[in-house]
Formats: sequence, C-alpha cells, structure tokens
Amino acid sequence: MQHKGTYLFISALSLLALAGCGSQASGNNGNSKYAAKQVVNWSENQELATSDLSKVTDTVSFTMLQNTQEGLYRLDKNGKPANAIATHTKITNGGKDYVVKLRHNAKWSNGDPVTAHDFVYSWQRSLDPKTACQDAYYMYAVKNASAINHNKKAPSTLGIKADGNYQLEIHLTHPVSYFNKLLAWPLFYPLNQKAVNKYGKKFGTTSATTVSDGPYKLTKWNGTSKSWTLAKNDQYWNKANVHLTAINEQVSETTTTSYNLFNAKKADETLLSGQQVKNNLNNPNFVKRLPTGTQRLDFNQNKIKAFKSLAVRQAISAAIDRKQLVNDVLQDGSVASNGFVPHGIGNNPKTGEAFDQESQVPGSATYDLKRAKTLLSKGYKETGTKSIDATLSVADTDQAKQVAEFVQSSLQKLPGVKITIKSVPYVQLLTQQANGNYQLTFSGWQSVFADPIEFLNVFAKGSSFNTTGWKNTQFYDLLDQAENQDGNQPAKRWNKLVAAEKILMKTQATVPLYQQAKSQLLRTNIKGIIYNPAGVPFDFTHAYVAG
Repeated sequence: MQHKGTYLFISALSLLALAGCGSQASGNNGNSKYAAKQVVNWSENQELATSDLSKVTDTVSFTMLQNTQEGLYRLDKNGKPANAIATHTKITNGGKDYVVKLRHNAKWSNGDPVTAHDFVYSWQRSLDPKTACQDAYYMYAVKNASAINHNKKAPSTLGIKADGNYQLEIHLTHPVSYFNKLLAWPLFYPLNQKAVNKYGKKFGTTSATTVSDGPYKLTKWNGTSKSWTLAKNDQYWNKANVHLTAINEQVSETTTTSYNLFNAKKADETLLSGQQVKNNLNNPNFVKRLPTGTQRLDFNQNKIKAFKSLAVRQAISAAIDRKQLVNDVLQDGSVASNGFVPHGIGNNPKTGEAFDQESQVPGSATYDLKRAKTLLSKGYKETGTKSIDATLSVADTDQAKQVAEFVQSSLQKLPGVKITIKSVPYVQLLTQQANGNYQLTFSGWQSVFADPIEFLNVFAKGSSFNTTGWKNTQFYDLLDQAENQDGNQPAKRWNKLVAAEKILMKTQATVPLYQQAKSQLLRTNIKGIIYNPAGVPFDFTHAYVAG
C-alpha cells in the first residue's frame, strides 16, 4: 500500500476500554474535557482511489475504510486486539478452527443489521476471480480460498459459514500465527450485499454509493474530488463513545500547501518534508513518525532486456547513495534501506535480533559507483546491449519528483544509461503498475501487520503486486514452507523467512531505497488518535478535540 495497516485482536472492546474518551468527563478545573466543536481538518498527500474494500491497495483509502467500516476486531491504543463486532472467539483444532459470536446491535448506515452473512458474502466476493481483488492472497489460509481465487472451486465452498445471523465459523487449511491480526484489517470486514447489488460496478466509487458500519461514514466524495469528509455515523453501535462529528480531509500534493494551511489554522494536521522537519523539531505540535512503509525502485524485466541481467540490476542498486538521498534530499527523518524488509517488522523469536539486521545481504543496498560501473559492463555483455534508455514512472507529488531526480542523476553516472522521468497522478500510477505498464517505477509498501511475511509476500508466486518479471522457485518454496508447514514452529518459520529475504536481495529482485518517515504537525488539543506504525496508520474512533 502503497499499502496497508495492522490490527491485532483477542480481548474485548467494551465501553470500559474507552475510559478517558467517555461521555462528558470533566477536568480538574471543572470545565468540560471536550471542546464545543468536535471537528478536525486533516491533510492527505494523495486522493482516495476507492471505498470498495475488495479494490483498495493504498494507505489513504485503507485509512478511510478503517474509520468508516468495522470488522470483527479493532486495535486498541496499545496495539492490542479488541473485540468490535465480535463478542467472543473460540479457537480449536490447533489453531485451524474459529467460532466467533457477533454482537446483535451493529448496523449499517442504511439501517440494515450487520450479520454473519455479511462477512461470508464479503470474503466470497473478494476471492471471486471476477472481482479481481489484488489482496485476495491474504485470504489463502482459509479453506478453499486459493482454489476459489484461481477459479477452480465455487465461492460457496469457502471455509467460512454463518450459523444464523450472529455466529461465524472459520476453517483454515493450516494454523496461522497472525490470522487474528488479519481479521481486523479492512479486507476481512463485512459488506452489505444489498448495496453492492444496488450500485453494481458503481459501488464504492463515490460516497453516495457507499454504506458504512464503522464509527464514521464517507461523505462529500464524488470519486475524483480532492476533498471528502468522514462524518459521525449515527447508526454505529458505539456512537455514544465517538466524539468527533466530522473529519474534513483535503488533498495537498505538496506539504508547502498543507503547512501553510496549518499555520493559517485552516488545518489541524500536516505532513512535513525536508526543511520543514528541521524547522519544527521544537514545535509543541511536532510528532515524529517512522512507519514500516518503504519505497523501492522496481525494474520491469518484461519491458527492458538489460534488466534480465542480475549484474545490471546490481549495478543500478550500487549506483544509488541511499544515505545521501535521505540526508540531503528527503531530510525528513527517513531511513536508508539495507534490505527489502524494513526495520520494526519483527524480531527473532529466540535471539531477539531484528529481522532487517539478521537478513542483511552485504552489497545489495550499498553505494559503490566503481563497482556499479564494473557490474554494468558485465551486464551489457551478458545481454548483448550497450545502453539503457528507460522511463521512470512516478507519482506527481513533490517528494516523488525530488527522489526521481536524485535517482535519475545517480543512474546517469553509469555509462550508456539515460533515464526519463514521467510523473502521473497517483491513482493512475497504481493502475499502470498493476498492469505492468512501466519500465522503471517507484513502488511503495506499508505492512498490514508486523511480520516479515507481509513484505516478502509482495514477491510470492502469483502475487498480483509483482509485475516485474522476477521469479525464483527457491524463494517460493521457502515462503510456502514457512506459511504452510511451520505455523506452530516460530523458530523454523523465522529462519525460512530470513533465507527468503536473502534470496530476494542476492538476486536483486528490486532496489530498496528508504523507510519513509511521516512526521507531522498535529495540534496538541487533538487527542485520542490511535497510530499504528506497522499497519493502517490512523484510527479516529476515539479521537476528540480537547476543551
């Protein structure tokens, strides 16, 4: 996500869990804890792509879904899973069978009750190959999910069943240590079948063709507008503990615009870039963020012959000085990548060593221009080429353009290399990438949960996110064993994931660039926002404006 968000669950989200956000608590001075006007003006750097949970692949849209929809669980302020629509979960058969009881008072924004059938319909729809859900592989642990997605079995055979309106049975093919985390991610949320049938292909393309079961509902979005509002959902089962009446979102492709709006008190939040971070380190509104989101440079081996050469791919990686990129260009606290899987995504279950340190492959993300030139010469000979003339497709944001110019300058220090930058609207870029319609491109990824598999699966066999032409049977086998054999053996699973990352980097499937900082200015009177660095970042369910 461009992706995505993380949630964990086991315990219960009761009204008691919302202490401190309860109704009209008073401060020590006797004044109300809450401001009279409960409205937040928020800045985004990219537009919404869709509100159809089967179609979303980007972080902005996932954030909207997390706040306008709700599934079985929701993360609490400590990052722990808490019941949302679920009230009780029983797990048996070594972690393969789930029985989940649902609350009876959950409703859609159109007044319909939220039932177990809505979950069954949603999961079946996402896996139906006709839906073309890029994230469908996340569901493959559910019985028959892969076969359904590959059109070998009917959606009705999926391992999820409604026992009446308020109980779900879920059957997995193998134990999955992080399955509960997935259940709180929007892909696993329910859908209102009546609304999907009513709007057909237009479902989720505007706020008018969307229904919600979460704390807010999407409004004032026509499908292409660069502003929208998350308005309090009066049908939400826990509306008494939702304090904001509206979150007004405005897209600013440049942080200069959102920064000026913040200083003019027309926005309550803004992302910061470059010099803005340095200038605001002592600002009481400054909040440092380093999510597990990354940016990388992908080669399309199907478009440029030279990219089929390992030596050429290694040369391109070695020609980029990532430390200079983060220190001199970005200047926002971003961290140079030393591998594909970033820092903060997991630790060895025995030794505690961070995954990105244990799996590091020397030279795979290290700047060495002399080595780069030697490798490129070797690659030219291997592929019978003498030059590379490639187009680098990037989003039309200021930051993407700055990074693109740095990479362009870096690569053009190599003999015979010419790079042309092509800036396109963000949503259009996602479509081009999904269709393999690029030569070089910047691809981003934000994990759904804190586990290395979340990144490695981008290059898994059959992944819709890998349109580069890179393939590796040994890599596929390691992921398959880690997920399908070692679900209850954490150490074995970990070692196979480390080995898979090393293969990915030794073969230079991609060129990791940096782990992207998302530092902000956020007004100090905006309280209760839950931030998740390893998943969908912002949950406004319990947010409020302090009095």
